[in-house]
Amino acid sequence: METIDIASWVVLMLGAIFCVIGGIGLHRLPDFFSRLHGAGITDTLGAGLILFGLMLQAGLTLITVKLVFILAILWLTSPTSTHAIAKAARLAGLEPKLDTSDDASEGAS
Repeated sequence: METIDIASWVVLMLGAIFCVIGGIGLHRLPDFFSRLHGAGITDTLGAGLILFGLMLQAGLTLITVKLVFILAILWLTSPTSTHAIAKAARLAGLEPKLDTSDDASEGAS
């Protein structure tokens, strides 16, 4: 197996792991704003790594150029849309859930 193939599969697997972590975050995190963070991980880092792994697999072809454009659009739109959704939620009156419990002080006494 070539070095490029190994590197591309490592990057593809890392991207898949980040997508799974983001999906778990969407399911397990307690409030809307925390879930936005999970969605941001999935969109930006997970999908970005997968696209980069696909670029390594494709080599220097027209497919790689198209994947670069997709990645650039993804990196521009994903954080921007997440920020816009969070701002709209705050303007609509949705407040972040604050954790008022102090677990460190409870365990110390």
